[in-house]
Amino acid sequence: MNSSDTPLSYTVMLAGNPNAGKSTVFNALTGLDQHTGNWAGKTVAAAQGNYLYNGNKCAVTDLPGIYSTDGCSPDETAAVDALINEKYDCLCIVADATALRKSLVLILQLLQISDRAVICLNLCDEAKKRGLSIDSNKLAELTGAPVVCTSARSGRGLERLRETIDRTAKGKIINTHIKENHPDNTEVHTDRKPGFDPDDKKTIFYSRRSREIYEICVREGDGKYRKKERAADRILTSRITGIPCMLLLFALVFYLTIIGANYPSALLGKLFAEAEVFLKNAALSAGVPDIISGILIDGMYRTMTNVLSVMLPPMAVFFPLFTLLEDLGYLPRAAFNLDGIFRRCGGCGRQGITMLMGYGCNACGVTGCRIISSTKHRKIAILTNSFAPCNGRFPTLIAMIGIFLAGSFAPAVQSAISAVILMAVIISAVLKSMLVSFILSRILPEDKETADIMELPPYRLPQLGKTILRTLLDRTVFVAGRAVAVALPAGAVIWILAHIYIGETNVLGHITQLLEPLGALMGLDGAILAGFILGFPANEIVLPIIIMIYLGNGSIGDTGNYEQLHMLLTDNGWSVRTAVCMIIFTVLHFPCSTTCLTVKKETGSLRMTALAFLIPTLCGVICCILANALFAVFM
Repeated sequence: MNSSDTPLSYTVMLAGNPNAGKSTVFNALTGLDQHTGNWAGKTVAAAQGNYLYNGNKCAVTDLPGIYSTDGCSPDETAAVDALINEKYDCLCIVADATALRKSLVLILQLLQISDRAVICLNLCDEAKKRGLSIDSNKLAELTGAPVVCTSARSGRGLERLRETIDRTAKGKIINTHIKENHPDNTEVHTDRKPGFDPDDKKTIFYSRRSREIYEICVREGDGKYRKKERAADRILTSRITGIPCMLLLFALVFYLTIIGANYPSALLGKLFAEAEVFLKNAALSAGVPDIISGILIDGMYRTMTNVLSVMLPPMAVFFPLFTLLEDLGYLPRAAFNLDGIFRRCGGCGRQGITMLMGYGCNACGVTGCRIISSTKHRKIAILTNSFAPCNGRFPTLIAMIGIFLAGSFAPAVQSAISAVILMAVIISAVLKSMLVSFILSRILPEDKETADIMELPPYRLPQLGKTILRTLLDRTVFVAGRAVAVALPAGAVIWILAHIYIGETNVLGHITQLLEPLGALMGLDGAILAGFILGFPANEIVLPIIIMIYLGNGSIGDTGNYEQLHMLLTDNGWSVRTAVCMIIFTVLHFPCSTTCLTVKKETGSLRMTALAFLIPTLCGVICCILANALFAVFM
């Protein structure tokens, strides 16, 4: 019998600071029995899962990370509201043993909310490496709540955690924390105020009390490990070396993505082509009408397989590398390097984090903007997130760079040159994002100033195998599945448009002719603009649609062979100028349909959605016209 067949016995809320290993504890407890849900009336999601213990089914909700019960970002507000208003049997507070001083303030606040709480002291193995010795018994005595030491990544302490949660949920363990210790004898949630106020009586009380508990319960070692971390931070977050190190690391990621995706992409394209021949022969033998065969095979199948062969290999390389940087603790440091720049541009440091998320998927980047407390800064981050070219645009960028810009170099250095050019493209996109952020900061109305915490988590060695597997399942397969779901109907529509004629020209031809004047002004042509418009459902299908229009056969073309692609494009009037303008518009154009829907869902505003669509598009059109004019003058 699995957990889904067992009656529910009790519910648990999992709360804690960001980067405390809360999600790792959640994953270790629930395994694969998980799903994601939203609270009624809110866009903020929480992971939910189940596990069995002694025949009892435990439902666990993994709340968004919070720093205190006074947070005011959508994530923090939803988490605290759930802790105060939702019904649950046990509160499991996950604390970072390597940074217990930081976690204690939240622990003390949450113990005012629930008298059935368990403190899960996670990352105890990391704390030991850092020379920290924590007296968990004394910590339990001073807080009045049971303390369980765990190392969730290795599974240590989880059985005892399940047992303690079970006993607490059943009322066998009741916290002995004395609420009279709280200033004014007032519980936290009765007069909760958003925002951090260092002069507030409760803030002063919790800061002093957490410091007292830490000094009693924790004995620090010689600090050698911390000294190494500080030495690394002096290089990776320095004003002098921080940005260059960041650029080198991301250039390496792009280089590995380019060289790692070339062969698998060509191999997948070849396998899908052979399968297509088989399907066509089978359809012919079965007497399937040409129109049905055309829609299903030439339209839907070829669109889907082209998307997979083009986007899967880069994703399978890029996402694990990106996740490894995240697990190592580097991505928050990259955002920290950009913090001052974004602030001077009218944004905030956390915008850098959401921008980095956008390189994987702009829809995920928009969703990540929930971590930004300020309404104004959150709007700026949402409106500029699509300036970060998502994974779906990388295949087109790589193809344009490889064919027209790096193709004239020796084969041995083409991948390195491509990575450098791609890095330059990314830097230019970041600069444009900052410029637009600066303009928006002067237009959007001011709101209440809020605290913006930029946390630098400890460096941690990632579990390579688990990271790759988790990334492939959670990101690569998920994003690919979503792209395929969009590509299938899009392929059918494109095939139909190519086979419906008005006069002697099909509908696609008429669309191309209509867009030709604007395309010529931008250094492109009507077929390219038609590809972007018809590729609105997914960026991955833009280049295949353009190829299909050039071929004129009403089906998606193969983009895996760069030599054939170069010949096709040059035969249709392409040059370096066209490729450069194509790169510009690939980076700067309207976000895909999924991202637009996400903006609408996150903001609840059609106006914000329209702005998120129009702002990058207008920037792209203007930049393409300028680039085309410069080519006309100087070349």
